Amino acid sequence: MRKLIVIAPLALLAGCGGSSDEEAAADPVAAVKTAVATVGQGNQSIDVFGVAEALPGDERGMSIQAEARVERIVAPTGTLVRAGQVVAILSPSQTTQLDMAKARSDASAASAALARTMRLRKDGLVSDAEVEAARAAAQVASATLSTTGQRSGTLVLRAPVSGTVQNLTAKPGDLLPAGTTVATIGAQVNLQARFGLDPAMATRVARGQQVSLGSSNSDARVQTSISGIDIQVDPTTRQVFALARIPGGAGFALGQPLRGNIAVSGTVSGVTIPYSALLDDGGKSFVFVVDKDTAHQVPVLPGNSAGDRIIVLKGLKAGDRVVTEGGTALEDGMKVREDTPAANAKAGAGK
Repeated sequence: MRKLIVIAPLALLAGCGGSSDEEAAADPVAAVKTAVATVGQGNQSIDVFGVAEALPGDERGMSIQAEARVERIVAPTGTLVRAGQVVAILSPSQTTQLDMAKARSDASAASAALARTMRLRKDGLVSDAEVEAARAAAQVASATLSTTGQRSGTLVLRAPVSGTVQNLTAKPGDLLPAGTTVATIGAQVNLQARFGLDPAMATRVARGQQVSLGSSNSDARVQTSISGIDIQVDPTTRQVFALARIPGGAGFALGQPLRGNIAVSGTVSGVTIPYSALLDDGGKSFVFVVDKDTAHQVPVLPGNSAGDRIIVLKGLKAGDRVVTEGGTALEDGMKVREDTPAANAKAGAGK
């Protein structure tokens, strides 16, 4: 009986040890399909993404000439307006009202002084020079009154052209100083596309190259050409920008997201992968590369696509194994099992 008492705890410990081993071996392993990155060629074209914006000079500002308080916003930012349509209503501030009252008083006093000087001149009590000085003072006071009246009369802001209200940040109750641009109107008729480019890609783009433009949610396309390259690197996106004039009647709206394809002459060689391997995170492209049964997330710079494959300009080398199925469920450093006939046969032989 003593032997049985001794053996039973040993058996229990052995059983617990086996359970721990099984739990340790149960690390998550994702089943994926992969393909090998190879060297290939394709026609040079670049897929780009951007936005429709107003051409420089096609934005009209609406300013106030006197200090005023915002009473009502009739057309907020993003509103389509016609020329002459009311955008905002403001009222003169107390300071503006005092300026207006003073201008009226000064004009009235200068006019009275001129009349008195002219009567004295008839009596020979003042000279012609004094009359001219009084007349000049009256003219200045009258001009000041007129200007002040015009400034206080610009308190109903109307769109100078048809377009979209932009940059209107004031709200009812705000006190705005004289000279403030309350909003701008972006004309709808003259738009351009601004596309972000990787600096390495921008060296292949030049003015005059053809661009096929479309919206991000439509297959309809219009043809135009590159009108300029802004080579200053944006500090936030680390991109440079290509600009293209949008043809009239294309149907794009100010601020609308766009996608384009820029044609470049000749062909380009590079590493190609199946299009299904390319993933995106907030506009940044990446793939998962499998190395020793582990998936590693690798940022890439994609080029043009040809059929079901796409050229990768930067980030991969020939021979890399990229995940083509199952990548959306992966995380960097996750263990994987390649779901291929050869891999399945090997796994079956090991059982």
